Amino acid sequence: MAEAAAASHPERASAADWIAVAAGALGALMATLDISITNSALPQIQGEIGATGTEGTWISTGYLMSEIVIIPLAAWLTRVFGLRNFLLGCAGTFTLFSMMCGTSHTLTAMIVGRIGQGFTGGAMIPTAQTIIRTRLPMSQLPIGMTAFGLVVLLGPLLGPVLGGWLTENISWNWCFFINLPVCIGLVALLLFGLKADKPHWEALWKADWLGIVGLSAGLSSLTVVLEEGQRERWFESDMIVWLSLLSLAGMALIAISQFVASKPIMRLSLLRNPRYASVILIVLVVGGTFYGVIYLIPQFLGLIAGYNAEQSGWVMLVSGVPAFMVMPILPRLLGKVDFRVLVITGLMCFVASCLQDIHLTAQSVGSDFFWSQLIRGSGQMLVFMPLNQASMAAVTREESGDAAGIYNMARNLGGSIGLAIIGTVIDRRNTFHVASIRESLTANSLHGQEWIAANAAGWFARTGDMAYAQMRALGQLARLIQQQAMVITYSEVFYLLALALLCCVPLALLLKTPSYGAPAASGGH
Repeated sequence: MAEAAAASHPERASAADWIAVAAGALGALMATLDISITNSALPQIQGEIGATGTEGTWISTGYLMSEIVIIPLAAWLTRVFGLRNFLLGCAGTFTLFSMMCGTSHTLTAMIVGRIGQGFTGGAMIPTAQTIIRTRLPMSQLPIGMTAFGLVVLLGPLLGPVLGGWLTENISWNWCFFINLPVCIGLVALLLFGLKADKPHWEALWKADWLGIVGLSAGLSSLTVVLEEGQRERWFESDMIVWLSLLSLAGMALIAISQFVASKPIMRLSLLRNPRYASVILIVLVVGGTFYGVIYLIPQFLGLIAGYNAEQSGWVMLVSGVPAFMVMPILPRLLGKVDFRVLVITGLMCFVASCLQDIHLTAQSVGSDFFWSQLIRGSGQMLVFMPLNQASMAAVTREESGDAAGIYNMARNLGGSIGLAIIGTVIDRRNTFHVASIRESLTANSLHGQEWIAANAAGWFARTGDMAYAQMRALGQLARLIQQQAMVITYSEVFYLLALALLCCVPLALLLKTPSYGAPAASGGH
C-alpha cells in the first residue's frame, strides 16, 4: 500500500499523519459501537418489524458473522483498492446500510442491513491499527496505539448506554441514523489525512481465492454455531451440525492455502513468531472474558435486580472511567515499563475484579459492582494497550496489515467462543442448582414448610381462598428457587473467568517490550 511503502518516517508525525490516525480511530469507534448499540433497542426493533425473540437474535448475529469474516480480509482489500479508496468506500456503504436498518420494516431488510454494516464497519477496525503502525514513528506509536485501544474498549461499553438513551428519548431508528453525521466527519478526515492512491487490480486476480472461500465459509459458519448453538441445543439441531461441518471444511481450505498460495489471505506463518503468537493467545482469552463480562453483568442486573438496558449500561460504563484517568500517562508507561509487568498486573487486576463478583446475592444491585468495575477497567487498560502495541511491534511494517487482521479476528473470535461457553455453563449449572435446591426442600423440610405456610397465610388473608393462596405461595417459592440458582450460577461463572485469566500469566512472560528508538520493527522471526 502507498502508506506502507512511504519512505522514512520523520521523528515526529505530521498534522496529516495525526488526521489519518484520528480518521482510523473514528472509524473503529463507529464499528465497535454498532456491535452493541442495538442491544438496548432490540425489544422495540423486534416489535416494529414483527420478529420473534429467536428471530431477533439474528440482528446481532448477522453483524458479528460478517464482521469476523471481513477483518482478516481487510489487509488484502486495502492492497487491491488502495487504503483511502477502500476506507472511503467502507464509510459510504456503512452509511447506506445504516440508513437501510433505520428505515427497515421487515426482518429480512434489517438482517441484510446489519450484515452489510458488519462487512463495511468491521473493515475499519484493523485498518485503524494499520494506519497507526504505518503513519507514526516508533517514538509516537504508544500514543496512537493507546488511542486505538481506548476506542476498542469504550465502543462496546458506550453502545448499550447510547442505544438505550436514543430508544427511550427519541426512537430506536436513531441507533442507526446517528451514523450519518459521524460518517460525514469520517469522510472529511480521510480526504484530508490520506493521500490518493491507485488501485492494484492485479492483486484481485492473483488473490488466494481458495483461502478467501475457506475463510468466508469457515468463520461465518463458526460464528453462527457459537452464537446460536445454545439456543438450538447444539448438535441436537441439524442446522448446527451442517454449519459445523461447513466450518471444518472452511478451516481445511485455509490450511491448504497456506501451502499452495504464494500470498495466503491469512498469513498464519506470522504465528511462528513466538512474540506475536503469545499476543494472539492472550487476546483470545482476554477477548472472551471482556465480552463475557459485558454480557454477564447486564444479564444479572436485568434478571435479579430488575434493571433495564440503559440502567445496566451506566453500571458497565464505570469500567471506562480508569481509561480516561490513565490516558495521559499510559503512553509514557508503555515507553518505559516492561510489557510483561504491565500485562501481568492487568491480568491480576482483571482476576481480582472477577473474584470480587463471586460473592453476589439476590439483593445485589448496580452499586455492588462499582469497585469491581473500576478494578476491571484498570486491568483492561493495562492488558489491551500493551497487547495492541506488542502485536504491531512484533512484525514489520509490511506485515502490519495481516497482523492487525489476525489480532482483531482473535479478539472477536475469543468473544464468540467465550459467550458460547458461558451460555452453556449458565444453562447447565442453573438446571443443576435448581434441582439441588428443590431436593433440599422436601416435605420434611421444616424451614420450607414454614415459609410456604407463612406466605399462604398472607395470601389467604387478602383473598379468602386457601387453594389460591397455596398456589401463589408455591409460585413464589419456585421463583425464589430460580433466583437463588441464578445467583449461584453467575458467581461460578465469574470464578471460571478468573481461572481462565490466570492461565494467561505464563504466556505474558513471552512478551517483549519493543524498542521505541528503532525506526521499525524487525519482525522477530
